[in-house]
Amino acid sequence: MAPQTVLLLALLVFASSQAFASDPSPLQDFCVADNTSQVLVNGFVCKDPAIVKPEDFFFEGLDKAGNTSIKIGSSVNLVNVNRIAGLNTLGISIARLDFAPYGGLNPPHTHPRATEILTVVEGTLYVGFVTSSPNNTLFAKVLNKGDVFVFPEGLIHFQFNIGPVPAFAIASLSSQNPGLITIANAVFGSNPPISDDVLAKAFQLDKKTVDWLQAQLSTIN
Repeated sequence: MAPQTVLLLALLVFASSQAFASDPSPLQDFCVADNTSQVLVNGFVCKDPAIVKPEDFFFEGLDKAGNTSIKIGSSVNLVNVNRIAGLNTLGISIARLDFAPYGGLNPPHTHPRATEILTVVEGTLYVGFVTSSPNNTLFAKVLNKGDVFVFPEGLIHFQFNIGPVPAFAIASLSSQNPGLITIANAVFGSNPPISDDVLAKAFQLDKKTVDWLQAQLSTIN
């Protein structure tokens, strides 16, 4: 094969890999989100660098515990691009998770756009994720203070406090806007609701049970 042909093929492979990349690298030092712009793009339009301030890269408050007195006994304080404009195009966000003793739960959910890495700061958490079909394999572990666990992008995962004291963790996510789909809320609390015929057959439940679950979860969303 002629050298010119090899070079052309290499260039085509490189170009196609860039075209299909989902998270291209930034083309400038930063692109602080301009939340006042009416232009719709995949992300946010950049603010004029001349008017960018240190506050665009700053957030305070992760030292404060969240309210865990709600039914599920947990609180998540997510700091994404909507709260730190300077995160725009940088592909990262952070969250504080607080759990009530003996049963505080961050229920099964997914982040459609991010991998999550969780570090336990205080307490003991039972955590895990489930792989995709057909295996649906559960990978779970009990974590103590200082332990770290990774939840791959898009997979259903959870965190559950099995200890007698409040638990506290910090999570980093590989997207400025990781997204959140809480499984029970999405399935039984959608708006408008999914037909109870569909859910009864999918979960092998009677319609009364489905209707009860929808009544419980429809007020959450």
